[in-house]
Amino acid sequence: MKTRHRREFLLGSLAAAGAAGLAAMPAPAIEPIRRQGRPLLRLGLAAYSFRQLLNLSRTPPTMTLDGFIDLAATMPFDAVELTEYYFPQTTPAYLAGLKGRCTRLGLDVSGTAIRSDFCVNNAGRLKMEIDHCKRWVEHTSRLGGKTIRIFGGTVAKNDKEDRARRQCIDAIQECCAYAGQFGIFLALENHGGITGTAEQMLALVRAIKSDWFGVNLDTGNFHSKDPYADLARLAPYAVVTQVKTEIRRAGRKAEEADLKRLVQMLRTANYRGYLVLEYEAAEDAKTAVPRHARILREMCG
Repeated sequence: MKTRHRREFLLGSLAAAGAAGLAAMPAPAIEPIRRQGRPLLRLGLAAYSFRQLLNLSRTPPTMTLDGFIDLAATMPFDAVELTEYYFPQTTPAYLAGLKGRCTRLGLDVSGTAIRSDFCVNNAGRLKMEIDHCKRWVEHTSRLGGKTIRIFGGTVAKNDKEDRARRQCIDAIQECCAYAGQFGIFLALENHGGITGTAEQMLALVRAIKSDWFGVNLDTGNFHSKDPYADLARLAPYAVVTQVKTEIRRAGRKAEEADLKRLVQMLRTANYRGYLVLEYEAAEDAKTAVPRHARILREMCG
């Protein structure tokens, strides 16, 4: 598949037909996504925003995923992002129930978000991480999701980043090959460790050779002198975006994020995809999320 055609493939729905055939084809390293048409931002809500209520360590938790979906439907969201931490089970029947609930309420499942560490310096643990990711490809497919948020991981003690990066690249490519059979994109988040800076992210992003790979752009996770500039460098590679209501510059306390600037940054990159609110600030999510949902809805159109 030619590079131009490969990236233009992302113009429509991320869940495209012919996934199995495309996944088997070799592809050059990723480059900025070329998108036709005007920017299109669909507003989603991450389950992680209500992490205290969804916490499964409480018996029973204050909120279930069913309750989270019901709550999201009362606000101006187009979709929900379902975080793996809050699934009490992943049986086909349970996943079908969540998907059906979203369908009845007019919500998409934009995707899922999982924990992964592809830097582990142990062959057995690495296989477990890869197998875990592949299982969630299957779960996400049953839910009707389009993307899976993944982490790169953290360099183990007494290991070297170059070695860990090479291993991470190979592991993600293996997982992407599997995900492509289901029409699902793996989205690497800028999340500390070997993805803590724009330079580290770009070193990975430009090295991974898969049609089924992109960036999960988390607007709150760069802590440099100019997080907005770093985010703008990664925006052209994003297949899903998690927007935070705060940013933290190097050596400074958290400050309110310029949501208008973030949305404009995505428009400049001609982004077409989900803008998922992942609320992490101190205010109670039950009051803060509805307010930010209204603000983002106006900005996204």
